[in-house]
Amino acid sequence: MAHCTCEETLETVLDSEEEFTFSSEEEQDEEWSHFEERLDPAEDENDIDQMPVAKKARTSKQPALTWKAETEVDLVPQTLRFVPAREPGPQLWPTDSYTPLSLFKLFFTENAVSTLCYNTNAQAARSLARGRKYKWTDVSVSEMYRYFGLIFYMGMVKLISIKDYWRQGSLFSVPFPATIMSRDRYRTISWNMHMSHPAEDKENDKKKGTNEYDRLFRVKPLMDTIRLACKTIYHPRRNLAVDERMVACKANSGMTQYMKAKPTKWGFKLFVLADSSNGYTVDFSVYTGKNNTATGNGLPYDTVMSLLDRKVLGSGYHVYMDNFYTSPKLLTDMLEMKYGACGTYRDYRKNSPQNAPNSLTKNSPRGSIRWIRNGPLVFVKWMDTRELSVCSTIHPAYTGDTVQRRVKAQDTWSLKTFPCPAPVTAYNQYMGGVDLSDQLLQYYTAQHKTLKWYRKIFLHFLDIAATNSYTIHKELYGNMTHKEFMEQLIAELCGVSPKIPQKRASSDHVPVPGAPLSTDTRKVASSGRRICVHCKAAHGKKKQTPWKCQACDVHLCLQLTRNCFQEWHKSL
Repeated sequence: MAHCTCEETLETVLDSEEEFTFSSEEEQDEEWSHFEERLDPAEDENDIDQMPVAKKARTSKQPALTWKAETEVDLVPQTLRFVPAREPGPQLWPTDSYTPLSLFKLFFTENAVSTLCYNTNAQAARSLARGRKYKWTDVSVSEMYRYFGLIFYMGMVKLISIKDYWRQGSLFSVPFPATIMSRDRYRTISWNMHMSHPAEDKENDKKKGTNEYDRLFRVKPLMDTIRLACKTIYHPRRNLAVDERMVACKANSGMTQYMKAKPTKWGFKLFVLADSSNGYTVDFSVYTGKNNTATGNGLPYDTVMSLLDRKVLGSGYHVYMDNFYTSPKLLTDMLEMKYGACGTYRDYRKNSPQNAPNSLTKNSPRGSIRWIRNGPLVFVKWMDTRELSVCSTIHPAYTGDTVQRRVKAQDTWSLKTFPCPAPVTAYNQYMGGVDLSDQLLQYYTAQHKTLKWYRKIFLHFLDIAATNSYTIHKELYGNMTHKEFMEQLIAELCGVSPKIPQKRASSDHVPVPGAPLSTDTRKVASSGRRICVHCKAAHGKKKQTPWKCQACDVHLCLQLTRNCFQEWHKSL
């Protein structure tokens, strides 16, 4: 039986919650002498002496902690030295010039898109073999980038249905999508979009019900690429935030979650690590509904630890989180890794101060502060409109910070100043990193209704790539708004100019031969024939014509039974 030594603290001995036995009366007297040094002198010594040894241990398990007011001075914790693995900011060559497309291609590289094309073509071949009836030609890398451009275009120009983007002859028609890709081609690519190989999907599906089955197998190839790019291309600044993000979806995939406190209540839940200064998504993971790598410390603990890679980040970071994650054990273990942390916490969490005297009550005045320091942890309670509990390893309890609140007195609203704890001030300043990231994602999101659950996550990967690209571009140049950046990115993906040339005078719109007339009379009828732009855009037909518009420089049919030249110019 192991015995306590003089160096062990009372808390260490009592945490074991075991029955204590001693081999002799001398040992018992020696052990109990250590306990007496920590006992409250106000205890009745006679009653304590009559207790069994184990009961004495359980009675003294929690140290005597008392909530202190803001008038009492707290210790200032030792400042962690900030040692990032790389210089914070974009990890790019400063002498190079980066366009929106070149930044986007750092996330969706040509190798990644080539793999995406390969798997999409394989899925299309599989669908055709199973009897699907549609035309298909293998999608290329350049065509896939144009497809991405159309997805972002639809995020900028919202219409109710996908087919409305190819509707013609209406006041609400949009001509641009038809000039990039036909409607049927866009739809067939969407139907067959695949991030993993179909044959490998089939092998993974056979493992359902076993520990080897991977629920994220269909998205993992591209997800790993995007996660690596997020961590490689940009190094975050000191303050980070961890929070959940919802990707709207109600598919019956076994992974969708319901979160009533989120604006998007149904969908896939992602755990996100973001830079608090600009909302850059540093890393993320998709919650599958089961923690296969449980360490026994709970999902919140495992999630935060999995997002903090010291080899990639370095040390000395300050991480902010909400009460889903914060626990004394997590903050203590993070401090051992040289990471400071601050977050709201739930009072019932293990090792949190409970039932300590002098706590806040419902009748405590607004601005009241109570705090307890337990080693490196400081627990703070603050009364605002309701009680707020915060735990930190970075800050002292109170440093004189104040906040202003509107209060009503005698039917008159006025601003009043209240004291505010240092951890609360920092939490309000830096916790919004993920919320800022979500806000940027939602402005021009690529999300729309889909038939497959994994395509929802694919669209979210596009959103992450585009938003992170904008954040980096803003860090480098700062000369574009988010809207201007997305417009430029769409134009570059589709291979067009974002500016439409000014309309010419109607006198310039005259039909001319598409090519110089041949001296060979046998080739006059076939020389210079090209596909009519209007026939292809309006009817999906590839009709050839020798005529083109002199001003527009596009080929258009000009026949008695089909006057595409006239129909085309009605919309100009």
